[in-house]
Amino acid sequence: MHLVSHDRPPPWVLDRRRALGDQLRAARLQANLTQEALGELAEVDRQSVNRIEQGHQAPRLDTLIRLADALQADIGLVFRQPPSGPPADDPA
Repeated sequence: MHLVSHDRPPPWVLDRRRALGDQLRAARLQANLTQEALGELAEVDRQSVNRIEQGHQAPRLDTLIRLADALQADIGLVFRQPPSGPPADDPA
């Protein structure tokens, strides 16, 4: 397998990032928290919470763990994604 470095992730990765952000936003709203309150609980700045929710930032695993913990939720339930990957015709 040949790994290629890209400056920008492929569209399917960006789509998954946005879906993750949507799930984070839904969990935060269900918990009745503002971005700032979630950030304080997770020890993450509000701007990072916003960028993750908007799909503009690829969060580190540690950040996802902190966010799920602050939401008092299982990380797998908060950030579950349908099985997918690159389209069949995508060489990635």
